[in-house]
Amino acid sequence: MTNYRSNIDEAATLIKSEGSAWNAINPESVARMRLQNRFKTGLDIAKYTAKIMREDMDNYDKDSSQYTQSLGCWHGFIGQQKMISIKKHLLTTKRRYLYLSGWMVAALRSEFGPLPDQSMHEKTSVAALIKELYTFLRQADARELGGLFQALDNADESEKAAIQHKIENFETHVVPIIADIDAGFGNEEATYLMAKQMIEAGACCIQLENQVSDVKQCGHQDGKVTVPHVEFLAKINAVRYAFLELGIDDGVIVARTDSLGAGLTQKIAVTDKAGDLGEQYNSFLEVEAADTATLKNGDVVFQQDGKLVKPARLPNGLFKFRAGTGEARCVLDCITSLQNGADLLWIETEKPHVSQIGGMVNEIRKVIPNAKLVYNNSPSFNWTLNFRQQVFDAMQAAGQDVSAYDRAQLMSVDYDTTELAIQADEKIRTFQADAAREAGIFHHLITLPTYHTAALSTDNLAKEYFGDQGMLGYVANVQRKEIRQGIACVKHQNMAGSDMGDAHKEYFSGDQALKASGKDNTMNQF
Repeated sequence: MTNYRSNIDEAATLIKSEGSAWNAINPESVARMRLQNRFKTGLDIAKYTAKIMREDMDNYDKDSSQYTQSLGCWHGFIGQQKMISIKKHLLTTKRRYLYLSGWMVAALRSEFGPLPDQSMHEKTSVAALIKELYTFLRQADARELGGLFQALDNADESEKAAIQHKIENFETHVVPIIADIDAGFGNEEATYLMAKQMIEAGACCIQLENQVSDVKQCGHQDGKVTVPHVEFLAKINAVRYAFLELGIDDGVIVARTDSLGAGLTQKIAVTDKAGDLGEQYNSFLEVEAADTATLKNGDVVFQQDGKLVKPARLPNGLFKFRAGTGEARCVLDCITSLQNGADLLWIETEKPHVSQIGGMVNEIRKVIPNAKLVYNNSPSFNWTLNFRQQVFDAMQAAGQDVSAYDRAQLMSVDYDTTELAIQADEKIRTFQADAAREAGIFHHLITLPTYHTAALSTDNLAKEYFGDQGMLGYVANVQRKEIRQGIACVKHQNMAGSDMGDAHKEYFSGDQALKASGKDNTMNQF
């Protein structure tokens, strides 16, 4: 943070140079407003946060316990409250990011209304949410600093140095956002244009997936279709060009592969010579020997290992990969992406299993020793059932008696107090640290948590308020908890900017300012 006193002196020098016309401008008020608005543009934010993310990546390479985390946020207010809470409870925002989920943009931010995660929402809605998130994070800075300035004005002389120290060492709420660009919303030019808009809004990190953009599916649904490597690499190049054009030379690209759960491709890759990427991609296709005497109209054939083969083709024209090739395809996708400009990897898996993820990462690291992942701790996984089954299987493999458990019914509340369930919960608790250490996961995120928390809290409130608890349903379960837990937005007028507005009115109008925070403000009850 720039020195508070030097900001005042700079403003005073400027005001003096303008003569008597600027006599009403207070240099300390100018300094305060400048400090409350540290980031002037989205590109300022992208430059600042890219540096943070690169430093975090370097620190993780030295010590895997230094992994990073985020939660997906679908509104600026949600992201703001998350970062305010992190500062309150953990005293620092270091290694905590925001995640912007294309799933939540589709489900919650489209003008079409709720949509599935199939890239049908407006292209501009992702950049708009990035801008909104950073608007709210910057407002969180302004609000907290405003409170410190007010405290400075009201402090005794003996208290002022400590408050000024807090001002000078203020830690911003502005943190990196990992932003989901889906499959690029079109060809490589469309990907470039959208990436550029996202970066201008403040994104220092863009996540791109290797699905076909016009038939994109959620990574946890069926029907995913991948593209040949050359097409995906062209889109990685497009994102890098967007970063470089805008002066974000250290922008971060996350290459996501959906190959583990994708059994289809839209195209047979072009191959020019034996062993090239096109041939490697095609080697995973399900094929049969082609008999030219029995070929049908429209059949596709190509040469593989010196033989003419016919790939398995569905009625919709898509081609099938051989069953069981998903992990090998993931590994090739990841190596290829890192060798061609990506910085981090994202492997979308069907379950949260450290050994499975780590096995693939170990194969990747044979070629790229510092390969590291962004991993989706997805709400699409049934975490309780998955980990209870993992513990069950480990106990069974170790020869322990598991006759008291029904593996298919381990979700049941009846097992909640058992040793198996306790072990499973401990594995869930330590999953992020374990996976960071054993599976190369640099960044852990939950894509959709605030979608679920909004639904859960609203369900609880509706049940109580519209039931026999009436107003007590709100007071006991919301407001009373807010007050006792020190939730900042219990003073919702303050959170919305009322006190900052009062300060500005005083700067602009002096003693004539009509303030909202007088004795009749009901927020004084808090």
